[in-house]
Amino acid sequence: MGLFGKKKEQTKNCCCGASCALEKMAQAETAKATVGVKVLGSGCAKCNALEDAAKTALAELNMDTTIDHVTDFAQIAAYGVMTTPALVVDGKVVSYGKVLKKDEVKALIQKVRG
Repeated sequence: MGLFGKKKEQTKNCCCGASCALEKMAQAETAKATVGVKVLGSGCAKCNALEDAAKTALAELNMDTTIDHVTDFAQIAAYGVMTTPALVVDGKVVSYGKVLKKDEVKALIQKVRG
């Protein structure tokens, strides 16, 4: 019977379930510390809609900040996000799993940046 056999040896995997290199995980951790606005997601229509809302909100707030669209799943997992799209302001995840409207994005940016 296979029930009482030896335990299978487990290999160390990264947080995203794949066997990522240590260098790649270190890159993801350092990318988290950068100041700015990021949209985390695979590049689907919802992610693009959130990015457009963030661009419009930043324009209305007269903030000259570029928006980074992160599609690398190792970097997304480094933020602890499991549901996309997600919005990150100055290294802090402020929303995930839904498409925000422009006014909601403005409120979150103002809350984080004061």
